[in-house]
Amino acid sequence: MSQTVDRALSILPLLAQGPADLGQVAIQLGVHKSTALRLLRTLHEHGLVYRQEDQRYRLGARLFALAQEAVENLDVREIAHSHLVALNEQCGHTVHLAVYEENEVLYIDKVESRYPVRMYSRIGKPVAITVAAVAKLLLADLTEPERRAIAERLDYPMYTSRSLPNAGAFLKELAVVREQGWATDLGGHEESINCIGAPIRGADGRVVAAMSVSAPNVVVTAEELLTLLPLVRRTADTISREYSGTTPTKKA
Repeated sequence: MSQTVDRALSILPLLAQGPADLGQVAIQLGVHKSTALRLLRTLHEHGLVYRQEDQRYRLGARLFALAQEAVENLDVREIAHSHLVALNEQCGHTVHLAVYEENEVLYIDKVESRYPVRMYSRIGKPVAITVAAVAKLLLADLTEPERRAIAERLDYPMYTSRSLPNAGAFLKELAVVREQGWATDLGGHEESINCIGAPIRGADGRVVAAMSVSAPNVVVTAEELLTLLPLVRRTADTISREYSGTTPTKKA
């Protein structure tokens, strides 16, 4: 039974590359045409594949409907929360999760620092979009025209001397973040607060959320906080795999 299921599921990525006839499916699976036909008929009955007039098979509409329904019902906060808690337990600092919605970047989860000095951020509150690490990660993933349009309509308050002063500097920062795959806010919003962040991606590789670790200078220096970047990125990658339903690539 497990072999039959495995063979049936192997047909789906084959057809994702384009329509294929019975012979091509049989060759790809390494089975007789009668076996391939039986598998295709079962998938066809469930709407997962469709037989065209030219007798070739393609992916069925039911598969796309299921995928869309699954995506719409995914809750990145629910998936990420236990990982954010685990990260907080390891490093002790404040951990945030944020998303981009309706032209704002909003915190949707927060795990408080174990240290007495706490941050004033709260769930549901918009972040300082021109300086926050999570905002940079979310906006950096947009297309170039989208990034430029957003950058040109934003205001650029100088929260500190390290705040980004204008659209040109902001776009340059987003280009760096897009290239390196992580972001920082080293005293850009508050002189005494530093932050590092990493993106959470969906199955299509697009950024669906961003997470960060923040800490005041009185607890750790910016340099000390940056040493946590590998841990933050691993946590984000773990959440991304769980959210997108993929498994890590095995190393040889």
